[in-house]
This record gives sequence, structure tokens and C-alpha cells, in this order.
Amino acid sequence: MGIFRLPMLIAGLGASMVAMATFAFAAASTVPAQKVGDGAGAVSGYTASAIVYTLNGPDPTKVDQVAFTLNSVPPVGSVLKAKLVSAGAVWYDCVNVGANATCDTTVPQATAASADELRLVVAQ
Repeated sequence: MGIFRLPMLIAGLGASMVAMATFAFAAASTVPAQKVGDGAGAVSGYTASAIVYTLNGPDPTKVDQVAFTLNSVPPVGSVLKAKLVSAGAVWYDCVNVGANATCDTTVPQATAASADELRLVVAQ
């Protein structure tokens, strides 16, 4: 009877050591807290008014700036862009102080002859 207990004891110790090694390996793993979600919100646009084109003093065929007023103040960090040529790829950066925005249209220089639209994008 003593002969049969020894192999069982050794097998039991071996299984315990494997279980502890597996537990130790699992205990060393960490996963940071994460978030996942799904939601929807309404998207509304802005209304621009009081649009003013500032022409270049020495050469009034050039448009140096576009200014406008939005119907509400964009949140801090919003991106404002303007485009003057519908088929063109040039978007001008705009800055705002409250609801009033201005767009420098000198680089590249906008011209009155090529301007065929005012397209504004405001994204928060």
C-alpha cells in the first residue's frame, strides 16, 4: 500500500506546481480599464451673416480677407475654414473672436475674378 501512495503524492505535487506556475503567470498580466460605447447626437449647422470681402488696396482685383458673423459662438478649439472657388482645392484658415470670424485669403492670393462661392466649414 505504501508503494502506491508515493507515485500519487509525486503526481499530486507535480500538478500543484503546474497550477501555481499558471496562477503566477496569470497574476502578472494586467489589462488597463477601457471604455466602449455607442451613441448619436443631432448635428446642426451655423448661419453666417454680415459677410464682408476686403479687397487689396493697391490691387482691388485681389481679395485679402473674408469676414463673417456666425449665429452662435463655436466652442474653443473649433476649426473654421473658407473656400472661394468651387472647383478649387484651396481652403483658407479662419480665426474667430466670439461669433465674429475672419479668413486671410492672401496665401495663395484669392482673386475676385476666380471667386464663385463662399463655402464655410465650422467643426468642433
